[in-house]
Amino acid sequence: MIQQAIILAGGLGTRLREAVPDLPKCMAPVAGRPFIYHVINFLQQQGITSFIFSLGYKHEVIEQYLKDEFPALKYECVIETEPLGTGGAIQLACKHATEKQVLVTNGDTLFKIDIAQLSAFHQSKNSECTLALKPMQNFDRYGMVAVNNHGIVESFKEKQFYKEGLINGGTYLLNVDAFLAHGFPLKFSFEKDYLEKSTSTGKLAALAQDAYFIDIGIPEDFNRAQNELKHRNLQLSDIDKNWTLFLDRDGVINEDKPGSYIFSTDEFVFMEGGPELFKTLAERFKYIVVATNQRGVGRGLMTEDTLKEIHHKMKTAIVNAGGKLDAIYYATSIHNNDQFRKPNPGMGLQAKKDLSNVDLHRSVMIGNNVSDMQFGRAAGMYTVFLTTTNKEIRLPHPDIDLIFNSLKDFVKALAETA
Repeated sequence: MIQQAIILAGGLGTRLREAVPDLPKCMAPVAGRPFIYHVINFLQQQGITSFIFSLGYKHEVIEQYLKDEFPALKYECVIETEPLGTGGAIQLACKHATEKQVLVTNGDTLFKIDIAQLSAFHQSKNSECTLALKPMQNFDRYGMVAVNNHGIVESFKEKQFYKEGLINGGTYLLNVDAFLAHGFPLKFSFEKDYLEKSTSTGKLAALAQDAYFIDIGIPEDFNRAQNELKHRNLQLSDIDKNWTLFLDRDGVINEDKPGSYIFSTDEFVFMEGGPELFKTLAERFKYIVVATNQRGVGRGLMTEDTLKEIHHKMKTAIVNAGGKLDAIYYATSIHNNDQFRKPNPGMGLQAKKDLSNVDLHRSVMIGNNVSDMQFGRAAGMYTVFLTTTNKEIRLPHPDIDLIFNSLKDFVKALAETA
């Protein structure tokens, strides 16, 4: 499984200068967020847990954004002191890689490929580099890639008008050691000096995936991305039995202890409405999942066995009231960048693996902290904020679709749409 990605984000954005003055291309605002936000979130949803950002032009802007908006992300920034070309940038970033295989992509391109499928293909071909190709029709902005029947790249064709063909989507799986072993100079072009010159080796593979693709390098596509990547707010009437519900625990299901933890079953007290609320929820959702940060265990303030006893009490009461809990996930790590700890999406991705046919794009996360909402967004879910412990949050909010005072109020509103 590919877990590390290199994002090339050092471009000047010359062709976008009129639309986006004085910003690196990847920071161009798209649908209310810098474009790189959409890239990061997609890669997280595909299981990428570690990032290397290759930066150059105005790198301080990107570094500050990552620090402010992704404080829990596991990442490193590698800075070009002078332009190194795409090859030099990738080579420099690869020297900081901790994995043998890395995904390489551009910060101004979003290609929603199936990374697991690309990885399996890459391994089956024992490839040094595997390209993700996008099928296109009637295009002249890109060159075409010729691939034989065995998935091996034969040639790269120049830009001209093509009625149909496969283009290089700018996303690669790269064998780090093999790439670095070439001993390239400090500055070079990945496309011209590596890819095009490697076609005779048989070490370049390519897999076509007809997935969503957008390159914001020109104003026309930059403008198109504004609509295509715009988030559509949750409509309760859309929820049916194919949907999954994720819930935080403290302050959502049970009364919270602000600044502390629930240390025993005696301290676990259901919020107003109690376990009976889950009967209505079970009738509406295919799965109901609890996803809760429980750092108290990691800090040694309580044992995992005690946490399990609390969860047994919670689940038993819910089931006895006619409801259900299909899974309970908890993050005990004390480290903010642990993949399983919210706002990182690890618990959501684990539920997708464990439960059959979970669609995170048809899922709702309910919580009472902004980190719950960021977890939901990072996993691709809709979000509902409860003001049980924070009444200052208001809409519109980039990470929140709907706000209710309590789980009881959410269930009441949901029942009215049945």
